[in-house]
This record gives sequence, structure tokens and C-alpha cells, in this order.
Amino acid sequence: MQLYLQKEALEEMGIYHFDSWAANFGEVTTALELTVEGSGFRFKSRFNKFTNLPELMNIFREVADVQTSDMLDLDVPDLRGGNPIIVESEPDWYVKQVMEDFVVRAERIRNGGIDPSEDNFLKITHEARLLGTDARLIDKDAPNNPDGKLNKVAENVWKEYEKARADSRIGCQLIFSDIGTPAPGKEFTVYDYLKESLIQYGIPEEEIVFIHDAKTDAQRDILFKEMRTGKKKVLIGSTDKCGTGVNVQTHLVAMHHVDCPWKPSSIEQREGRGIRQGNENSEIAIYRYVTKGTFDAYNWSLVENKQRFISQVMTSKAVSRTCEDIDEATLSYAEIKAVATGNPLIREKMELDNDVQRLKLLKSSYDNQRYGLQDNFMIRYPKLIKTAEEKLLCVKADVKTRDAELIENPDFAIKVGSATYTERADGGTQMLAAISKAKTGETTSIGSFHRFELLVEKNFMGTNYMVLRGKTEYKAELSTSPVGSMIKLENLFNGLHENVEFLEKKIEQYHHDLDSSKEEYEKPFAYETELQEKLARQFELNAQLDLENAKVADADLGGLDESKESHDSNVAERDESYRTNQDGKSR
Repeated sequence: MQLYLQKEALEEMGIYHFDSWAANFGEVTTALELTVEGSGFRFKSRFNKFTNLPELMNIFREVADVQTSDMLDLDVPDLRGGNPIIVESEPDWYVKQVMEDFVVRAERIRNGGIDPSEDNFLKITHEARLLGTDARLIDKDAPNNPDGKLNKVAENVWKEYEKARADSRIGCQLIFSDIGTPAPGKEFTVYDYLKESLIQYGIPEEEIVFIHDAKTDAQRDILFKEMRTGKKKVLIGSTDKCGTGVNVQTHLVAMHHVDCPWKPSSIEQREGRGIRQGNENSEIAIYRYVTKGTFDAYNWSLVENKQRFISQVMTSKAVSRTCEDIDEATLSYAEIKAVATGNPLIREKMELDNDVQRLKLLKSSYDNQRYGLQDNFMIRYPKLIKTAEEKLLCVKADVKTRDAELIENPDFAIKVGSATYTERADGGTQMLAAISKAKTGETTSIGSFHRFELLVEKNFMGTNYMVLRGKTEYKAELSTSPVGSMIKLENLFNGLHENVEFLEKKIEQYHHDLDSSKEEYEKPFAYETELQEKLARQFELNAQLDLENAKVADADLGGLDESKESHDSNVAERDESYRTNQDGKSR
């Protein structure tokens, strides 16, 4: 974007190509990690760390205005409760069994015992995402968990439907799911199951609609109109089809995230359907559904991390010195095992990373503000006070000159060029004539008024000013009427003393602001203790998790043969146990 919009600005800094830009603002990180297919380890270099962000954003803001929702203050509905409503579901025995299966598969992949074309981490990641929504998406014969996510969605949609009806509101709702979309030949879909469940609760079938049913633009327009009027109450759709360009916000009271999309922008697009201008409701509920013991919570954490990276850069506030991009959507073996076995360290680390990042941003804003405060009481306000005090002395001297002149020459008299005029109409006419000859963009002397030099200031906007110059200058906008201009000139002259009171108040305010800046500067960072404690804990967690990874790396890179043999036998035992369980389940 900078190359497209700011090529000259980059070249002024000596940046002529990408490598030069990357050397200034980016960093390539290299790490030893498991390959996606799980056949071993490899060193992978990624361009995913950004440095010198304050300077980068200052340059970028020369061509871009960053406007976030908190800055715009638009008339949109509030979020009910202030945060999304997290609805958790307990996994049943079948889901737990499949999660154990994922661990076994992940171990096989890691040990290179399976062809990547048959099974790999990307496939596990996809199936884990389906399992977090409903096990029947993987196996149509899987049991229907009464406490499952889809049953919770249907229940909450029905409650919101009834609540709106009790409040005499139309109450429309949106349900988002990128998984289990309707298509011919599918044995189980999220959309069909939700529709059947909602009909059983008592919502009329004609009030429930799929975005996929509208095939053409004309059909979409009719569908949106029916949602805006309340003829349809529940719209079920995916992010792609029910995101950008869908204007159905008029009567929306709730939105439901059945699944977690990969990108933060998808969440923003989904929620933007209801949190927007034109929604007649003062608040809206947003539900996020998570199945415990699956990858749901982990997926939401991944998206939260991505959003944190974006928010660090695209903000009106101070930005961090560095930040890292998160671009991986495939789960590693360690992550699969940690989530499946409920390792609390993973969850604690994610929460801790978010807290540390938040506190670092606060610290960055604090430091940035502190530099500004120091500049205020050491340079800015002393300079302003000195300038105001010098101007005050000049104004007081001019007031004395004015008072003496009014005693000596109380009658009206204005000098334009070499002639003096005692009539306001004549003086005003001559002054306007002299002004018309003055150059635009300059301040030109045209005469005098009661011992004060009279000048005119003409600008390119078409607004002209009269200026009286004594020890300092006083300005008033010029009138198009000759007499009107003379009256304005006299008022300016007679009101010189008002500048004394104005400047005295200004100096007093500057002194107060200087003291306040000094007082604020001396205040310590309120969250310093919390930040240090969390940084220490973060270091401990990283050390523990890295220690485990290091052992695995050593094993697979040729060391710890005994450990590897022991590990292989454990895997074989688990595989045998798993086959026994499967046989028992089949019988």
C-alpha cells in the first residue's frame, strides 16, 4: 500500500524496494517446528514480526486516516451485557472418544507412521472444527447430544423469539454457520437441523429462511425486505453469503455464532449486520457457542490473537514498538494433545499472552503520554507563558497609548494613504478602495488610526482582516460596508483593554496546566506490578512448554533412542486399546 500511495515518501527515506522496507520495519523469525504432515521437524523462516511500528504508522497516516468504531461514536445499538454471551456445551461420551482418537492419529502422524495423503494435521484440524459443532457432521450415526451446541442455539433463538413477542417487538435474528451448509446429497446439515428444531419449538416454518435459498440478486432483495419488515424472523447463513452487503438490521435483537471463523474480519462482518445504524433496537445480544473439551475455545483464542495483532496496528492510540503476526490455522501436535487432554498450561498461556499484550499497550500509551507531559512542563508551557507575558506587556503599553490618544483626540479621524478623513463614510470608502488594490496573500499597510498603524490582511479564501499595529497586533474581520468597517475598527480600538484580561486568564491557565503536567508526570504506571508479575509467569510457562518441545525435538532428531522406543510401545498399546474400544462400540 505504501509503494502504491507513498512511493516518493519511501524514496526520500532511501527505501526503493521491498528488502529495504523489510529491513526497516520487519523481521524474519526462524524456528524449529513440526512439519504439517508430521513426518519430522524442519527449520522454518517466516516474515511475521514487525518493528519500528510507531514510525511506520506515522508515515502511513500521511495518506490514511484510521477511524475505528470507538472513535466514530455512531448511533448503533449497545451490546447486551457489554460483552458477547458465551454459551458452553458439555461434550458427550462420543465426542470425548473422538478427541482421544485425534490424539492417537496425531501421534501416528508425528512418528511418521502414516502417509500424509491418508492423514495429516490439516485434516485433523478440519475434523476437529466439525466435531466442535456437531459430531454428526463427521458421522451421521453419531448420537444427538441433548446438551450439544446446536440444541443450545435452537433453545436461545426460541427464548429471544418469545422475549421479543412478550415485549411487543418484531424481533428478528441471524444465525451464522460456515459449517454444515445446505447442499443436495448431504446426510446431515447444521441448517436443516436448526430449522427442524425451531419448528418443533413453535416458530412457524414460513418465518425461517436460509440465505442459500436466494439464488439471484432479485431473490436476495426480496429476502432482505422480508427480514426488514419482520415477515421473516430467523435468517440462517454463512459469512460469505450473509456478511457484506446484507442490510437486514431494522428489527435484529440477537445474532448467533454457531462456529468460529478463521479471520477476525469475518466476525466483524457478521456482527456488523446488527451493530449498525438503522437498527431500531437500543441493544442487541450476540451469542458465541463453545463446546468444552474440543477445539472451539482454542479457535476463538486464535482469532482473538489475530485481532490483537490487527488492533495493535490499526488504532488511533499509541502503537507498540514491535508485534507479531499470527498466520497459522493448522494445529500442531503439541496443541492437539494439550487441548484434547485438557492441559491447563495452554489455556493459561493464551489468557496470559492477551493480558501481557494489553498491559504492554497500556504501558506504551503511558510512556508516550509521559514524554508529552515532560515536554509540556519543560518546554511547551514555559514558552507559552513567556510569549503571553511579553504580549501582555505590549497590550498594557498599547492601552496606555490609546487612553492618552482618546483624551487628546476624541473625535473620529482615519488616515488612508496621505489623506485624513473625519467622516466615517468617506474614510470607509477610501479604505475599501485601498484594500482592493492590495495584493492577496500579503499584509499591506494602508494608513493609520489614532497613532496605530492600519494594515489589511488578504487571504486566498476571500476573507479580509483589518489589523491595528502598536506594540503588538489586533485583528478584526472587514465588513463590506464602508460605515460598518469603521464601526468595527472603532470597536477594535476601544476594546484593546479586553486583551489584558484575556491574556491574564491565559497565563493563569498555562501555569495550572504546567503544574498538572508535572503532577501527572510523577505518577507511576498503575499496572507496573501486575505487568512484571505476568511477564515473569509468562516466562515460566514458555520455559515449561519449550522444555517439552525440546525433548520431542531431541528424540526425533536422533537422540534419546530409549525414550523413542518406549514412546513407540506406548503408542502401540494405545492403538490396541483404541481398536478394542472401537470393536466394543461396533458390537
